[in-house]
Amino acid sequence: MQPLDTLGRPLKALRISVTDRCNFRCTYCMPREVFGPDYAFLPREALLSFEEVTRLARIFMGLGVTKLRLTGGEPLLRRELPSLVRMLATLPGLDDLALTTNGVLLPDLAVDLRAAGLRRLTVSLDTLRPDRFQKLSDTDLPLSRVLAGLDAAQAAGFGPLKLNCVLQRGVNDDEILDLAAFAREQGHTLRFIEFMDVGTTNGWRLESVIPAAEVQRTLHARWPMEPHATDPGAVASEWRYRDGQGEVGLISSVTVPFCRSCDRTRLSADGHLYTCLFAAEGLDLKGFLRSGHGDADIAALLASHWKRRGDRYSELRRADTPGLPRIEMSHIGG
Repeated sequence: MQPLDTLGRPLKALRISVTDRCNFRCTYCMPREVFGPDYAFLPREALLSFEEVTRLARIFMGLGVTKLRLTGGEPLLRRELPSLVRMLATLPGLDDLALTTNGVLLPDLAVDLRAAGLRRLTVSLDTLRPDRFQKLSDTDLPLSRVLAGLDAAQAAGFGPLKLNCVLQRGVNDDEILDLAAFAREQGHTLRFIEFMDVGTTNGWRLESVIPAAEVQRTLHARWPMEPHATDPGAVASEWRYRDGQGEVGLISSVTVPFCRSCDRTRLSADGHLYTCLFAAEGLDLKGFLRSGHGDADIAALLASHWKRRGDRYSELRRADTPGLPRIEMSHIGG
């Protein structure tokens, strides 16, 4: 029987972080002053093996999960990642297998990922300006590498791609129409995300948040839109351009929380389970797994843990909550 949490929410989606490392140092995720050259990333032996990930995914699916997403850090940094995709893609009952990436390594991996069974790709794209890209990502890697990654993904058969843009007032909000025009022209589905207080190191301020409703008005004034029916568990409100040239998604975690329909949980690269993006502590599944427990024991543990879940951070957010301890986004993949 599928477990329900204390708010009656089922467990349907599992996000799996495969590494805590990244080749970017985006200010809203892994600021360089924290994640500098001396930062201690997880050693190889601390990571879940592909076999362990697949085993846990299979157990989760026995509890109702039908959607898997691979995240990081930057998941494409995990060696032999297509092998994991191939293992997960064969699990019976899987409806969706997706991956979120910064796109830089897609020219080398897109074909192999597609052949392995990956079904969807989401690529982060916060700006179309090369100089601004360098500042936001704090990397020597150029924007052109990301754009080449989009082309490679499309050529490999991924499409339409989803593009994630985190908007911040005074940072990149002047590119709303430019980004939307790019997505429309290229056949991508753009999703604007409100800047969230994930973790404790990204300098979040409420004043930096661009409300999704404001973005919708800006887009609608340029290209009239209409609501588009979405999956009840989807985090984005979907809008369709009336001229037929694509769709856009708006993720309003701050101004219009969707906690009541959240059906996802997150597995960190070192095997800890987090039932909320804003959680402070996780359940050590790796220790339980490596101590010899069988699948039935693990399934019982997961079901019990989910039934106690009462997370609704975004509904409870106050002026003082951003200062509370929380896991960093780079650790659980957003």
